[in-house]
Amino acid sequence: MNSRTDWTTRAETDTDIVAIREILLAAFDTAEEADLVDALRRDPAWIDALSLVTLDDAGALAGYVLLTRAHIGDTPALCLGPCAVLPQYQKTGVGSSAIRAAFEAAKARGERFVTVLGHPEYYPRFGFTRASIHGVTMKMSVPDDALMMLSLGAEPLPSGVIRYAGAFGDI
Repeated sequence: MNSRTDWTTRAETDTDIVAIREILLAAFDTAEEADLVDALRRDPAWIDALSLVTLDDAGALAGYVLLTRAHIGDTPALCLGPCAVLPQYQKTGVGSSAIRAAFEAAKARGERFVTVLGHPEYYPRFGFTRASIHGVTMKMSVPDDALMMLSLGAEPLPSGVIRYAGAFGDI
């Protein structure tokens, strides 16, 4: 399949929960991410409008992305992750479409900043830069190039220690 930019993306509904779990289980080697999303749904950091699915041409779910509440110091921010795509749709633009739609939904809600702990080869295409150059760190030690930040507008990134939702554990 070729990469596309015209995927349909929308907020998840209750009827999507089983299919989202299946996407997460198919995309990752363990159930850790699927279990995390289940836990985040019960966490105060959950924001309904920022859990998005991408649909294939038949209307079936092909991808998933989640943004939850985080903080950088005392400044509200969002955490990107997990992001998952069914194996047969990987490298087709499903994940990129979901992420871009999530950013638009976040901007529409007045959100300003997004953090991600992820692949340093993938996320810079969305405008992410190393968090350390902005004075942003985590409590636990992570590879410097894997912790990244993004401003959804022109506002400078805050500095401080990232606090994720409780469902992420003590990271």
